[in-house]
Amino acid sequence: QVQLVESGGGLVQTGGSLRLSCAASGRTFSSYAMGWFRQTPGKEREFVAAVSRVGTTTSYATSVKGRFTISRDNAEYTVYLQMNSLKPEDTAVYYCAARSALSSLAVYERSGEYAYWGRGTQVTVSS
Repeated sequence: QVQLVESGGGLVQTGGSLRLSCAASGRTFSSYAMGWFRQTPGKEREFVAAVSRVGTTTSYATSVKGRFTISRDNAEYTVYLQMNSLKPEDTAVYYCAARSALSSLAVYERSGEYAYWGRGTQVTVSS
């Protein structure tokens, strides 16, 4: 089992940047593929980015490709989401998620594929 705690959210102006962190504790972090999702009131949780358990494969939602970068530091048990050129439509609660993965290269884009979730961090982008 793994516990996840997100941090780094906040209020930023359009065009600004934020870096989210997700600190993991519990079982060996490198056993888990990781993902970031986001959710706004009344909408389903949507995929943002994913990274394989060794960090060599990444995947992004079309809406964030070229602006967001996911990375991980397995020694520090942390996954990051660097968000640049932020837009008001990026406003949401951002969640970190983890799942065990046998493949060192696999990434997962569906929320139902993840077993463990953090409590989320609010990101608000003002226009």
